Amino acid sequence: MITDPHELWRAASAMAARKHRNQLRKDARTPYFSHLARVAQNITAVFGCDDPQVIAAAYLHDTIEDTTTDYEDIADDFGPIVADCVAALTKNMAMPEPAREDEYHERLRRGPWQARLVKLGDVLDNMSDLDTYPPADRPSHARKTIERARQAVALLNPGDLEREPFQRGVRAVNDAIARWTSII
Repeated sequence: MITDPHELWRAASAMAARKHRNQLRKDARTPYFSHLARVAQNITAVFGCDDPQVIAAAYLHDTIEDTTTDYEDIADDFGPIVADCVAALTKNMAMPEPAREDEYHERLRRGPWQARLVKLGDVLDNMSDLDTYPPADRPSHARKTIERARQAVALLNPGDLEREPFQRGVRAVNDAIARWTSII
């Protein structure tokens, strides 16, 4: 397991780049890794969180769901906190859609606070690239993304909002929701 705090997030970034190297965003042009890097950037630059475990989880948050990586792979390299965060952020794709979302939200609500902060960074980034959708498709994608962002804010525990990174994250997400709501 990596113990150096700065090496932790660097190694997570390298692993994410390697595991997602052939994946693209929904626009079919943008490398998927760029999303992971922007989520990590939201955590640090927008939310003001410099916790290496949170940054590592941001880079790895889709790794179990979208690659052949499993919980043990992440726990072995990055420790149980990062692995627990990534697991909390992983949807069980074997479940039918409505039940899958309910179970995912409950797991996030009960999971480590770090996972909920990464989720805020994730939805903020998803709103930032709504401009990449064709104009005809944009309103429907924006409505879905706004709903997911509202759900992410609703999942927060009262104690989360006592932490400054959550306060900053909620402000940024709510600002993005307001921007997109005024456009669509």
